[in-house]
Amino acid sequence: MSNLLAGLFESHSDYKKLETDLENSGFGNSDYIVYIDDNSHNSQYMASVAVKDKDQIDNAKSIFGQNAVMKTYLFENMGIEQADYNNLKKYIDVQNKAEIHNSPDVKIKGSTNGIDSEVKF
Repeated sequence: MSNLLAGLFESHSDYKKLETDLENSGFGNSDYIVYIDDNSHNSQYMASVAVKDKDQIDNAKSIFGQNAVMKTYLFENMGIEQADYNNLKKYIDVQNKAEIHNSPDVKIKGSTNGIDSEVKF
């Protein structure tokens, strides 16, 4: 079974160029899906590509990078036939909730004197 690489793209990125780049690098028309919102012309869009091995994953990630991808997600053991937008969105939401995000700089003040038996007021 193949894997699925999904990407969320910036609004200024051209999805037609992404489609052309994918096809020019060996992905067939049936190997990818681009999800666009017809109501909003300058909104973000998402794309998913069926990938079979590490070389295809690297190739697709490179193409995504050239087309202003904001974030990529790799779903193992998932085929393109399971890449329904709502289904994919649920998986992405779960993955985002499970991800540990960077916290702002936290300063921890440590003791400079060490432990001693003296009680200080």
